Amino acid sequence: MKYCSDCGNPVSLKIPSGDTRERHVCDHCGTIHYQNPRIIAGTLPVVGDKVLLCRRAIEPRLGFWTLPAGFMENGETTQQAAARETIEEADARVDIQGLYMVFNLPQISQVYIFFRADVIDGQYGVGVESLESRLFEEHEIPWNELAFPTIGRALKYYFSDRQSGQFPVRVEDITYPRKR
Repeated sequence: MKYCSDCGNPVSLKIPSGDTRERHVCDHCGTIHYQNPRIIAGTLPVVGDKVLLCRRAIEPRLGFWTLPAGFMENGETTQQAAARETIEEADARVDIQGLYMVFNLPQISQVYIFFRADVIDGQYGVGVESLESRLFEEHEIPWNELAFPTIGRALKYYFSDRQSGQFPVRVEDITYPRKR
């Protein structure tokens, strides 16, 4: 960040009074610009024994398979964001069953939140952000064509948990060694 979004003047990195972290602070009006992690909300939608995946029509990872998920918007709950993203990507309305996975990715300042969900009436299609949508049984999942590590982890946990019938809420940090 170079300029204040309030007054347009330059900002500097400083530790504001009463804070413990460097923030972008406007040199002119004193506005503190907080930069916080982005929340990605999505669903793990199912129809019977099958999981609904979407093939991405947008970057990043164009053409790879994913669970329907995307950035949360201001003014919506995490459940609303997850349901909206499922409509946008898979043209599917879902009945949210509960929180399932939280993945923290501190290196890229993102938090992924997935909810287990049932596809209402088994109806789905292709949303504006997808090339195609398809139901997969476990043995059909295109493991080498998944868009992001979070998707593979969520699916592996789901298929394992499905065998036991227990779906505990999981919170996991996905960290990578820092590049030198």
